[in-house]
Amino acid sequence: MKLFRFGAPGQEKPGLCIGHKHYDLSAFGEDYNEAFFETDGLNRLQAFLAEKGAGLSQLPEEGMRFGPPVARPSKIICIGLNYADHARESGATPPQEPILFFKSTTALCGPNDAVVIPRGAEKLDWEVELAVVIGRRASNVSEAEAPDYVAGYVLHNDYSERAFQLERGGQWVKGKSCDTFAPLGPYLVTPEQLGNVDALRLWLKVNGQLMQDGSTAELIFKVPQLIAYVSQFMTLLPGDIISTGTPAGVGLGMKPPRYLKAGDVVELGIKGLGEARQLVQAFQKGGH
Repeated sequence: MKLFRFGAPGQEKPGLCIGHKHYDLSAFGEDYNEAFFETDGLNRLQAFLAEKGAGLSQLPEEGMRFGPPVARPSKIICIGLNYADHARESGATPPQEPILFFKSTTALCGPNDAVVIPRGAEKLDWEVELAVVIGRRASNVSEAEAPDYVAGYVLHNDYSERAFQLERGGQWVKGKSCDTFAPLGPYLVTPEQLGNVDALRLWLKVNGQLMQDGSTAELIFKVPQLIAYVSQFMTLLPGDIISTGTPAGVGLGMKPPRYLKAGDVVELGIKGLGEARQLVQAFQKGGH
């Protein structure tokens, strides 16, 4: 299945994409949130579609805003330096164990919403990433069991303010958690529809110039390893997100470094998960 949420920020409704058509799933009566995943929502949704799918309303393509495909999860866990080429361009040694950091859930926004440069920011950077959505409560699971805990996969741009991240005490979460820094979606795609998650092309462009072009085949720690590893240290709840890291091509790694400015356009995509587009906007007093 290919799930999405649509509508005004904070008022999103559930939807389903079949082929290239988008359908309103408001009649299902549930949002795609922790309770949905925890109560076997994907299978219940399949049963609903088998009974009433023919009566769904198709949505118009123009003017529809996509929200993040998962309603605010309990946590967003990110994996640092999980591509060897990105570690090299960052001047770091590829890690022996996954590097974990958090991203605030208040950073979530829709895939095509604007990204807002925070007040005082100087070094706004981009990072295209594959993210996995947890489908069941997970604690101390094995790598062999881990695939059973996956609800689906989403496209994520892990925006980073490098000065906040690296020069303000060395705590990555500060450079990762500003409002609009976690555009997610447009779709949550279930594993059986996505296929081989270890061979997905992911790419990102800035103002039409290709900056990142990688493959999940290059991940140092694969999805089952990450789920098993993270679940040793914390309980993963249904709807939680693990963002698996970014390939080479970020602004920080360029010589000299290149950062985003107001008016720039960032486009990104992952095969099977769709594409996203974000306009960079300046901070405005009274806004974000």
